[in-house]
Amino acid sequence: MHALHAVYRRELLAYFQTPLAYVFLAVFASAAPALAFHMGRFFDTNRADLAPLFDYMPWLLLILMPALAMRSWAEERDRGTLEFLMALPIPLWASTLGKFLAAWSVAGLALVLTFPMWIAVNYLGNPDNAAILTGYFGALLLAGGYLALGQALSATTSNQVVAFVLGTSACFLLTMTGLPIVLAVVGDSAPAAVSEFIASLSALEHYNAFRNGVIALTDVVFFLGLIAAALSCAGVLIAERRGGGR
Repeated sequence: MHALHAVYRRELLAYFQTPLAYVFLAVFASAAPALAFHMGRFFDTNRADLAPLFDYMPWLLLILMPALAMRSWAEERDRGTLEFLMALPIPLWASTLGKFLAAWSVAGLALVLTFPMWIAVNYLGNPDNAAILTGYFGALLLAGGYLALGQALSATTSNQVVAFVLGTSACFLLTMTGLPIVLAVVGDSAPAAVSEFIASLSALEHYNAFRNGVIALTDVVFFLGLIAAALSCAGVLIAERRGGGR
């Protein structure tokens, strides 16, 4: 746990020692309300809730989470510090989990920056705050899944731009599989069991339950399983690199 804390602290400080974290937080804090107010037509709904914010949250996260994750391992490989990190008496799991938790903390802070909208809807009316809290919980889990996936793909390259493109593409596919139009096309050309399986892999499908104010164990397990699987893949990729001496 001491090693995990050391890696977490190192990575979290690294985010704020460069403009990355500040730019990320500024973009998120401005883009989230903009999507809710303009594209989500927040004021036109005449409802005191944050549904417009949560409706567009997956599309915002699938771009910004890979941007936050791209430096995780790609930067270490590009600067030649990966070998030094691997030589330290720190378990690989601690390095992998510490990097993830640091990035997830920054993502959590970004979500906190949208809380003024929550305060605003309480001022304007009487929203279901339990449902809003559930929506934020789902958004945090979704952000964690996208971050873990982005970090796993970051371990495959030393180029941060390539890591960003790979991460965004993977998150996009994971989101698109839950769209009704995709499921309808699959349903017309494949057995029902195949459609149900594809739907079960959709991050959007599992996120929608939280957006609707429902916390289901299957949805929590899905996101935690996605995070665990992606981080395990990242660990395997880094371990192979260390074993290969490249």
